[in-house]
Amino acid sequence: MGNNGSTGASGKPSGTSSRRASRKKPSGGVSRRALLIGGGGVVAAGTVAVLVRDEVKRAWWRVPGVEKPRKPGELDYGAATWVAASEANWRRADRPDDFRIDRVIIHVTQGSFDSAVRVFQDPAHRAATHYIVGQDGRVVQMIRELDVAYQAGNRSFNERAVGIEHEGFVDRPKDLTKAMYESSARLTASICARYDIPVDREHIIGHVEVPGTDHTDPGPHWDWDRYLKLVKRAATAPPTPTPSPSATRAE
Repeated sequence: MGNNGSTGASGKPSGTSSRRASRKKPSGGVSRRALLIGGGGVVAAGTVAVLVRDEVKRAWWRVPGVEKPRKPGELDYGAATWVAASEANWRRADRPDDFRIDRVIIHVTQGSFDSAVRVFQDPAHRAATHYIVGQDGRVVQMIRELDVAYQAGNRSFNERAVGIEHEGFVDRPKDLTKAMYESSARLTASICARYDIPVDREHIIGHVEVPGTDHTDPGPHWDWDRYLKLVKRAATAPPTPTPSPSATRAE
């Protein structure tokens, strides 16, 4: 998530960047009531119907007795370890049924692996990604893929993307290790296979490419050609057995 070398989250020197945007309310546009009152007629009413339908889809978990069953610590990627992010840093959803997943967003932590985990567990941070990949190749999952992580500072991209942090700093190429590239590529290949996401630069993007962001990660040293080749190679490799969720849950 790097931002020109800033090294803290919420102003802290060894966490993720402080300027990752938190959850946003929709801005601009015409209100539903204005559409109905303003003479838009059938078209306006139809627009309202679509808006209401979409809001119902987004808010299914708020209806008593309708919340879908979840198992604490359940993983979407078996090679990961589960460490839960604060519930203030994401929101419940039912992806891909309510929001289509068609992007993977690559971030850099601007800090250590452990500091990124601590920051994402902090409810005051108001931001997190689904995964963190360490320089040694270890992977932690902190948010379920079906849920929306506050990761990109853009509501639409938050709703449609899975986010992956990578341990290090954007201005230190030595932080981008072979083990991290290869581990991240396997994770991304798995995500792309689950949601039928094309393995290309339109669908696997950096945080810097999200509209409206002021972040620069993964930075100029991230080797996109190398990474996409690794993702494609991982996508065609024979599947390997993965441990059960209960065997990989961190306390």
